[in-house]
Amino acid sequence: MKTSDLTQMSCKGCTGDMPALKQPEIDSLLQQLDDWQQYDRLIRKTYRFKDYYQTMAFVNAVAWLSHREDHHPELSVSYKECQVEYTTHIIHGLSENDFICAAKVEALFKS
Repeated sequence: MKTSDLTQMSCKGCTGDMPALKQPEIDSLLQQLDDWQQYDRLIRKTYRFKDYYQTMAFVNAVAWLSHREDHHPELSVSYKECQVEYTTHIIHGLSENDFICAAKVEALFKS
């Protein structure tokens, strides 16, 4: 599966009885994302911008995307940076939804 494949997918509803992804699945999906890092039960990337206006435009676009997918990241915002973290809280780990949204955020940043 390529990043472009992930961007064509939509998030599925999660329930607490779903298993979190296993490390080999995480490793495979992570290879499809540019510079995203895994930290225990989450994936993270920091995006850098020219100024505050561009940072906030990105944050608003991520908010719109998150609402559409019904899967929401943790965002840490500063003047020229936005850190994006995904995890699936209900399963206490990573799900395919985290990687779908990360790929869509990546495509958003590149456009």
